[in-house]
Amino acid sequence: MIKRAHIHQFLAVVETGSFTQAAQRIRVTQPTLSSGIADLERLVGTRLFLRDRRHVRLTEAGARFLPMARELQRGFRAIDAFSVVPDIDWPQLRLGLIRTLASPVVDLILTRLGAEFSMEIVEGTDSELRAGLAQGRIDLIASLLRPREVGEGIIPLLSEPYVLFAATHSPLAGRKRVKPDDLASEIMIARRSCEVLEQTSRFFTRHGVRPRFALRSDNEDLCMRLVSSGIGVTTAPLSFDRPGLSAVSVQGYDLSRTIGFVLDPSWRKGPSSEVVLRCVHAIAHEVARLALHAEDPSISGRVGKRIRP
Repeated sequence: MIKRAHIHQFLAVVETGSFTQAAQRIRVTQPTLSSGIADLERLVGTRLFLRDRRHVRLTEAGARFLPMARELQRGFRAIDAFSVVPDIDWPQLRLGLIRTLASPVVDLILTRLGAEFSMEIVEGTDSELRAGLAQGRIDLIASLLRPREVGEGIIPLLSEPYVLFAATHSPLAGRKRVKPDDLASEIMIARRSCEVLEQTSRFFTRHGVRPRFALRSDNEDLCMRLVSSGIGVTTAPLSFDRPGLSAVSVQGYDLSRTIGFVLDPSWRKGPSSEVVLRCVHAIAHEVARLALHAEDPSISGRVGKRIRP
């Protein structure tokens, strides 16, 4: 018999495009998820996914099964809503945060919005958050803004360069700019959540830099702690700057990003939209104030380019 867990697991893999990320989302181990999908495929009598080392995609049968799975999921939720009467309206706001937001920025967002709404927080990549927004599972996201992405309900928060970070006691500390080949002997820390990981890898390969890696991890805090302890260096958005780190510009490494809010179009017409927009504009103003006045070293830059509100 197909169970609710089977449908939950199947949709998680579809929505994330990855067994690893799906397991993290629904908080099970990857072997448990793989076993559940294999059990579901046995029950329906056919393969639902095609897998290789880099991609997971639906088979033809999986694509036919997808609308049925979504209908079952809606049915399960309707049963939950029918059988359980909530005591409070929760959550009032479903907020999506891109995984690579710097902690001071996250603090500002949660403090301001948390004072107005009860919230459910969803963490993910830009593509995951935008999919959730499009499917009505998320109301507001703080994520990457694309070039020339403007319009009602889109509020830019900050623009910043990617820079090299080294420990303050490193020989690189205090240098405003280095050449790529100056880093040939450095041990690197790979931030696997980095949005420009592939571009960064190609940049250093193009300049003949093939570093050794002390760590490859999705854990941003662990990566930056290893850098501040002197175990290695890494590239990251400038807002990741914090005590114990020195930010250094790398010649020719001119990648940057813009972070902003995107609000679900249906929410823009709702009764709470005015409060949400007031909050996000206040957050943007606070980030701008910190960036311009350098009151927080985590927000202001110590290299040539600084975060731009």
